[in-house]
Amino acid sequence: MRLKTGVTALSTLLLAAGLTGCFAGAEQTGDSGDAASRIKVAMLQPPRSGLSPLSDDAFKLSRWKTAETLVVLDELGEAEPALATKWQQIDGTSWRFTLRDSVEFHDGTAMTSTEVVASLTVAAQASPKPRILDGVELTAQPDGPGAVIIRTATPDPLLPQRLSSPQLAILAASAYKEPGVVDPVDAGTGPYRLVSVDGTTSARLDRFDGYWGEKAEADGVDVQFVPDGTARAAALRTGNADIVEAIPVGQVAQIDPALVHEVPMPRTNTLYLNTSAGPFADPSVRAAAREAIDAGTIVDRVYEGRGDKAAGLLGPALPWAAAERGNEDYAAALATRVAATAVKGTPIRLGTFTDRAELPEVAVQLEQQLEAAGFTVEQDVREYQHIEADALAGKFDAFILSRATVLDSGDPVAYLYSDFSCAGSFNISQFCDPVVDAALAKAAGIPAGPERRAAISAAESLILARDAAIPLLHERVIQGESARVRHVERDPRERALITGKTGITGSSGNTSGGSTSTGAAG
Repeated sequence: MRLKTGVTALSTLLLAAGLTGCFAGAEQTGDSGDAASRIKVAMLQPPRSGLSPLSDDAFKLSRWKTAETLVVLDELGEAEPALATKWQQIDGTSWRFTLRDSVEFHDGTAMTSTEVVASLTVAAQASPKPRILDGVELTAQPDGPGAVIIRTATPDPLLPQRLSSPQLAILAASAYKEPGVVDPVDAGTGPYRLVSVDGTTSARLDRFDGYWGEKAEADGVDVQFVPDGTARAAALRTGNADIVEAIPVGQVAQIDPALVHEVPMPRTNTLYLNTSAGPFADPSVRAAAREAIDAGTIVDRVYEGRGDKAAGLLGPALPWAAAERGNEDYAAALATRVAATAVKGTPIRLGTFTDRAELPEVAVQLEQQLEAAGFTVEQDVREYQHIEADALAGKFDAFILSRATVLDSGDPVAYLYSDFSCAGSFNISQFCDPVVDAALAKAAGIPAGPERRAAISAAESLILARDAAIPLLHERVIQGESARVRHVERDPRERALITGKTGITGSSGNTSGGSTSTGAAG
């Protein structure tokens, strides 16, 4: 085995030791309030695209409560008002959204239909498109200053839910300085104003007193990007961070249990197989890999039991998924899998990333299991920002990814389309099957409800039958919260973290303890 990794023991120690100074510097450089009433956050992944809302960076803007969307989702995935107060479907492809009055952007300009249309148009015309718009042709036009008409080329029964995606956040005109570049600094509408971003190191947000809703309790938020899991855990343990994303399982035992909150996530740890080139272009070789893998061992040894062995791509965070797998059609689809072939020394290049601390350990377990079956495995492990392009370009035979399955619309069709359709923008498996495309198109056209869920399950079974990906386990993300912070969101969809109610015990406002749980027990 040849292992390439970008994290060393020395860098881990330096990161852990340096967090105190980083947060102190963030607090001391601004003039918004007392440092004691500012929230300190250690986040897992640094920005990948300069915090552009057209990328996955949008979810940081949402979690910091600085950029907002027309609608939000409740715990059941139903659309609720946000920057839009109500909506109605005009015809099969047209919807009218009434905008909230007196909304002010952080740069002091007013939100009207012109700015809403401009934000949605930039997203719809982006290349690549935000994944929530994969397969969707969307246009928007003003309907007076206080409403917009949004149209899709074909009927889209989930359009309101789709518009809840943080990648469709509404920003001020000042955010769009040049084609293809979106700068969210001072351009959102949320209770916190993004003041500055220091590359991939840190970000600063101050309370926005002109917010249309309830004023934020804390004076501001100081964010440090800390890819190293040991350093994030140390920041919580030493009190250098109030909120810590994704504490590695191996670090939990060293932290006060009262500060650790396990959040069931619609997130699946999956082994994607390259179906277009290399050894896994042969379905029988993909079948050999599937049969070689023991996911239960990975759950026990790497995640210390803090995960659920995967029976499919969709996990227990979607409680209907397991029941759908019990039907005859699902079993019949899986029965069409080709038989595994014997492999003797077949070389494969296995990739994953260090940002989620467990994934390199998963790679080690998979290497052992695959080599026991006759494969020869070479690992390539880097930070995500340095490996994503190669993964999407099909430069790996197999790639381990921790993937959210209902991140955008509260519905898994967008994820399945993005990852497994011929035109999907996140198709690491390089997978293309007209039968699967047809199944996904069918599911996408059905309104929310039992029939849609059945169609989603049918598409999942077809993907698994082709062995385009091997689901390993469903994660339970572990979130850390210091004793001095209260009302932190624990959101399975990973789009909420800080809210206007999040505050520091002993500072201004309500000093009661506790946190808010969105869709999952704390």
